[in-house]
Amino acid sequence: MEGRWKGISTVLVILAGLAASGSSYQIIEGPKNATVLEGSEARFNCTVSQGWRLIMWALNGTVVVSITPSEPIITNDRFTSASYEEGGNSISEMIIHDVQLRDTGHIKCSLQNSDRDASAFLSVQVMGALLIPGGNLVVAEDEPCNVTCHAWGWIPPPGISWDIGVPVSHSSYHSVPEPNNPHSAVSVLTLTPQGNGTLTCVATMKGLHAHKSVTVNLTVVQPPLESSYKSEIRKSASVKTNKETFETNLESGSENLGYHSDEPRTAKLVSFAPVSSESSVQEQHSSRQPYQGPDRRWRGPAGRPQVSFPVASPRTVRNVTLV
Repeated sequence: MEGRWKGISTVLVILAGLAASGSSYQIIEGPKNATVLEGSEARFNCTVSQGWRLIMWALNGTVVVSITPSEPIITNDRFTSASYEEGGNSISEMIIHDVQLRDTGHIKCSLQNSDRDASAFLSVQVMGALLIPGGNLVVAEDEPCNVTCHAWGWIPPPGISWDIGVPVSHSSYHSVPEPNNPHSAVSVLTLTPQGNGTLTCVATMKGLHAHKSVTVNLTVVQPPLESSYKSEIRKSASVKTNKETFETNLESGSENLGYHSDEPRTAKLVSFAPVSSESSVQEQHSSRQPYQGPDRRWRGPAGRPQVSFPVASPRTVRNVTLV
């Protein structure tokens, strides 16, 4: 009976010794925050003092790797570990392979029989798609145009910039989030091209040295000539405008008082009854009188003497043929 109590006492002393020695373990340096791309690897280090018995790594409260001095205990192939010695201390490295977006959260390193732990935060970013709709572009020379670049499915939305490989007289761009889509963004480049070249849209992950780009060719052509139909319409409109302007100027000008129209004052033909031969002889006799001035009468065909009648206009003479 007495020997039995002595054996139990020995076990209790050993357990007490393990507990006491375990309580002296400490974490010298814990893991650091990390930001990685989805699908890549994430690595975390935890430095502990000598004499440790068990190191545990947890992700969002769930232990994923346990490490003993002899070997690690792996429960998921995506989580592995490695161990190093440095300056009398032990470094435990936990590696997450093929990181998923759901892995975002807290990483904790802890020791068995110790209330001390150290934690870090894992941030996972997603690189989405990048597209310039329409592909290669054909634009008019020296005519302003817009080029749009879309980034879809990025977490968080990327920063977007442009690499302009064409001669331009002006260029500028602005980027905004897609409406109702927090994981996408759009950038609009405005430029006035003067030659051929390339345009490259570059999307950069925030906090990471990672980016994605898309390039299109830009071809510059001469502005299209105006069609002949449109040209004729334009000319007709110009002629009509000039005519209307001319008529307006005439209506608004001063009246020329020295101008008299002949139409309202056209003399009417006067018919006479037949005359005797004496009258005819007398007319011929009168034509042989001495010269007294210019004869303004117009002589018609033979046998039909002409008689001139003065009209109201001083500048117009009307001839009437006697029948």
